[in-house]
Amino acid sequence: MRKLVEGVLDFRSRILPSMRGLFSELAKGQRPDCFFVACSDSRVVPNLFSSTNPGDLFVMRNVGNIVPPANTNSEGDMLSEGAAVEFSVGVLGVRDIIVCGHSECGAMIAAHALNSPQVTDKPKLPPHVAGWLKYAAPSANKFLSGQVLDKEWAVHNQLSQVNVLQQLEHMQTYPIVKERYQDGKLGLHGWWYDIGTGDVYVYDRSNAKFVILSESIAQDLLYDH
Repeated sequence: MRKLVEGVLDFRSRILPSMRGLFSELAKGQRPDCFFVACSDSRVVPNLFSSTNPGDLFVMRNVGNIVPPANTNSEGDMLSEGAAVEFSVGVLGVRDIIVCGHSECGAMIAAHALNSPQVTDKPKLPPHVAGWLKYAAPSANKFLSGQVLDKEWAVHNQLSQVNVLQQLEHMQTYPIVKERYQDGKLGLHGWWYDIGTGDVYVYDRSNAKFVILSESIAQDLLYDH
């Protein structure tokens, strides 16, 4: 708590004066470029590794950077993730959606253990966590059935990358996303962040694997966009 309080004081005295103009404009409304889906993991900070400012990203974070498919909640309740999808695309009009996984993800470690028949000592998870991770089961089942993108990574990191692609599939179950993606008005991108190095990887469809977002890859991305 001390770090947070001292951080706010530092922000007010050192950073805020130079950003008052930006905040004044943001108070009039938001026009983010991108809907960014990331994990709640405290080590993953999208605005830091993408060097973006307040107002650039509409961010949704949860355990495992998961996007539940549309209309799948058996209780009939609306999940906040669906609301974020529809609001970002339908109201804010973002042009790109990024689902970003990361290395050493606890959700993926648990999802692998829960779904792998080779793991007999299943983790005992709190009920809400266990219930939430059912949305990662399709990712785990695909991985356990042989879908591997890069065997150089540890098992849970391989699953984390497969999970990014699975959540992009879930994203397309939302009619507004599917329609705009098919019309070429919305881009869907898979990213993956390596905590140990700080490198950001992007999914390269031509090679069916995640590659470091280098200068050359960046040029290809911007050209395709």
